Amino acid sequence: MSRFGKLSTDWLAHYSQLVDTWRQRPNGREDAEDAMHDTVVGMLESGVGVIDNPRAYMARGTSNGLISRYRRLNVIDFTPLQDLSEAQHPTTASADEGLRFQQLADALMDALEALPPKCRHVYIRHRLEGCSHTEIADEMGLSRSMVEKYMTRALRHIQQKLQRYVPY
Repeated sequence: MSRFGKLSTDWLAHYSQLVDTWRQRPNGREDAEDAMHDTVVGMLESGVGVIDNPRAYMARGTSNGLISRYRRLNVIDFTPLQDLSEAQHPTTASADEGLRFQQLADALMDALEALPPKCRHVYIRHRLEGCSHTEIADEMGLSRSMVEKYMTRALRHIQQKLQRYVPY
């Protein structure tokens, strides 16, 4: 048997093992199998012999395929405002809703002001300004782990302070 012939069949052992692993997952079993098959087709079309680690290639390809499927399914479909009928147009909030919003905003500001400065800074940079934990850690001269701890502390504090605003 040629070297290419051996390489082209070695992946089959990994394929069966990985399909069994994906089948054990409770949600989206069929999607996992489809993603695995798509990966194998791509692998065979590009030539199995050029892939150093077929098992890792199939596992990563299947995982990426599932992520792509999830993203495609969760795209928000929207209709432009001008295409909606008059009855479907959003309405303005009532005075009560505006008051409740203002109370919630004030409570959030109070909760933020009650946080220690570093926790507050981490929360604002991450949640409001969109910075990553790594960026914040570099900026503040801290470890990423410490930034994550500050973020957890801030989230717990804010959740506790805003608990009365949670609708039941």
